Amino acid sequence: MLITHDTRCSLDAVVDLVNTAPENDPATDGLATVAALADFVRNHEVSEVGVLSELDLAAVRRIRGRFAEVFAAPDPASAAAVINELIAAAGTTPRLTDHDGYDWHVHYFAPGASLADHLAADCGMALAFFVVAGEQERLRRCEAPDCRRAFVDLSRNRSRRYCDSRTCGNRLHVAAYRARRKEAAG
Repeated sequence: MLITHDTRCSLDAVVDLVNTAPENDPATDGLATVAALADFVRNHEVSEVGVLSELDLAAVRRIRGRFAEVFAAPDPASAAAVINELIAAAGTTPRLTDHDGYDWHVHYFAPGASLADHLAADCGMALAFFVVAGEQERLRRCEAPDCRRAFVDLSRNRSRRYCDSRTCGNRLHVAAYRARRKEAAG
């Protein structure tokens, strides 16, 4: 599956956005403040964003929850339904642009769109490409029992199970090794 630079940026943004949600403790919300939202925008180089407010923060948190539904969707039809709602509500307006030193690419958000609509449109379309390509199963949650972070499995054979093999994957492999050693010893 060909993934263009702008689609990859949108995928990275939507994964990071979903992963800012607190699992069980509201104190761990990665988007607890407007300043945190501004950092998210800066870290993902989201273009054409004006001054952010509490309204923007609330709207982005709402779409974050909707994007989480896409990663939890049991089938392509369920994922498509959520994605369709997100991009329709965002007033998707595809247009070609070549800003900030990047070659021609498509922005799906309307000029002057809010940050939430911008993310809903661009990230929604990036996820839509996976559903269209029959690759919705690549939109996953980490299989580590204490993690559940979202990720996009871009491995050739769709075999990735953990959000990060160096942390979650390694931790589980070490635990399994220790359990086998303990069982063998006694």
